[in-house]
Parts: sequence; C-alpha cells; structure tokens
Amino acid sequence: MSQPTKKPHVLFLFSDTGGGHRSAAEALIEALELEFGNAMTTEMVDFFKEHTPTPINRLPQWYPYMVKAPQLWGASFHISDGRARARAITATLWPAVSRIARKIVDSHPSDIIVTVHPLANSFILKALGKHRPPFITVVTDMVTTHALWFDRRADLICVPTDIARFKAIEYGMEPENVITVGQPIAARYSAPTGDKTELRNKLGWPTDKFIAVLVGGGEGMGPLAQTARAIDESGLDVAQVVVAGRNERLKASLEQVDWHIPTKIYGFTRDMPDFMRAADVLITKAGPGTIAESLNAHLPIILYAKLPGQEDGNVTYVRETGTGVWAPTPQRVVATLRHWVENPAARQKVVEACRKAARPNSSRSIARLIGEKVGLVDKES
Repeated sequence: MSQPTKKPHVLFLFSDTGGGHRSAAEALIEALELEFGNAMTTEMVDFFKEHTPTPINRLPQWYPYMVKAPQLWGASFHISDGRARARAITATLWPAVSRIARKIVDSHPSDIIVTVHPLANSFILKALGKHRPPFITVVTDMVTTHALWFDRRADLICVPTDIARFKAIEYGMEPENVITVGQPIAARYSAPTGDKTELRNKLGWPTDKFIAVLVGGGEGMGPLAQTARAIDESGLDVAQVVVAGRNERLKASLEQVDWHIPTKIYGFTRDMPDFMRAADVLITKAGPGTIAESLNAHLPIILYAKLPGQEDGNVTYVRETGTGVWAPTPQRVVATLRHWVENPAARQKVVEACRKAARPNSSRSIARLIGEKVGLVDKES
C-alpha cells in the first residue's frame, strides 16, 4: 500500500503588536483554504508571546499603551529606519536572540515560512541558515515601510502598494523578488458591496440618514469620543455608529451620553464588513488594514489620527488617490462631513476613487504565490 502524500506545512510568524499582523495571517490562512482546500496545513506562531522571556513576551499587551506616546513612537521609528541602521540593529541583537530564533525554527518545522511582522525576518532567516524552506515576507505596512521588513535572503516579498515596492528596491531588494499584491484582508471584506438599505434594516440602522461609522481600531484608539460629540453637536442631519473595540471603558462612557442624533455604540464586533457596506463614510485612524477594507467596500475615508512613522504614508496615499481626506481635528471632520452631505456628487467622486484603488483579490493572490513555492501551483499556468 502506498503511503499518503505529506501535505505542505505553512508556518506563519506574527505578533499582536499593532498593524493588523494577526488579521493578515488569518486572512492568508483563509485564502489558502479557499484556493487549495485541505491540501496544506497551517500554523500561526506569535514569536513574542510564545517564545521570548518575561517581560519581553508581554510586548503585545503593552502595545496599546506604548502608542499613547505617538511622538516618541515616531521618533524611534525614524531613528531605527534605514538599511545600514537595520543591519546594525539585527547584528547587535543577534547574540541575545539567536537561541530564541533557533528554538522557533527547531520547534516549528515547516515546508514554507511566511512572516507578517518586520522583526521576524532577519533573525529567522539567519537561524535557518542556507538549507532552509522557502521564505516569504508579507509586508503589512501600506506605504511607510521600515527597513526591517526587507532582507535580501527572502525568496519573495509581497507589498501592498507600488510605493512600498519602490522603497524595497531602494533598500537593495531584487526587483523580481518584490511583488505588489495589495493588503491581505479577510474574504468577507472582499465580497460584493450588497444592498445598503437591506443591510441597514438587518443592523437596525436608519435607512433615511447619511451614516458615519467611527472606528478606532481594535483597541478604540484616537480621538473617538471627541469626534463623536462634535458630530452630535454639529446640527447635521446624520446618524453615527461608534465602534469602541475592546476599550470597555470608552464604550461604557459613550453609552452614558444623551445623544442628539441617532447614535449606535458597539464594542468589538465581527460585523465590520456589513458596517462598511451599510455606511456612507468611515472615520478612523490611518491603520493600513482598515484603509484596505474601506477601499474594498467603496467607502470614503476621513482619517482623524495616525501613528507617526509607519502610518504617515497612509495619509499621503489616501489623499493622493482621492479615496479620502486627512482631518486631524473634530472640527475638520465635521467640515468634511458637511461638504459630503451637502454635495453628494463630491462624495460620489470619492466612492469611485475607492472602487479604483480597491484590491479585493490580494489575499488569494498571495495564497497562490505560496502555492507556487510548495509546488501546488504551476508557475507557468
């Protein structure tokens, strides 16, 4: 009797330190299943939480607090960026992390490694040595990509935008090994936009109002409460949906407000794809995943906050593609809302720009590239 063929095993390295790294890995695993069924096995490893000693393993828990000092965060980003500085950082830290990197490699054997976090690249590649499985880097920063994302030893680097590709090449990556594929997002964000009235009925939202959805990421970051209050006091004939994420204190505070306009308050929710399809505008911080999801819903974006450093370029991208505006104060958010409410044609122009910029097949494109590397896809097909 012949032995069953061993399925290729894909190892995804990520960490919950912002940037939607977990979401990207989950989206790619979902895409692999959609493309190849059960022809592969997959594994996600949070290399910080599962393999580093205390207190470093608590970094994912600290992240929401660390970014509350945005100027310090931005300064650290720029000070450490640059090819020479990135190489100096990895060389300096290698003696301290080499044992951890080798343990990750030894305890998680795989047929291909996919990283969605910049700190997992050079250390793991060095630990793997010359005789290693294929290695793919999926960059989850949209435009302002740190040099730590890029290591020439990677077999393939997938980037969200052409700007990020140019940056990779500037950092010495081989052009043929850097592919623009878009931001990996879950399939539910890539489905057709659907009927807005039907969705609003399903959600219990007003069907006769201009609706703004306010989101501060999974942790409810940014000036969410101040912006919601400014919209409430603006006199505009609109409704708003405020998503506080995991920030329970913020959610409880918002639920105590006596709102003048129709207002729905949510905590963490899995219904964001429907929220985006049912809304008229998204008001959010400049996170790359949220921007990509909004583009696929053809939903105009108002960016009210950004994390200095890695999110600076996201603001530029949204403005230059005409898919939204930068409005860093509640007053400017209200002014943009007023313009779009009173000038539907102006908003529709932004809707069309979102439609043009959307990349609904990004996750499945990356999945097929993974399939090529493990022999499940004919590269010539």
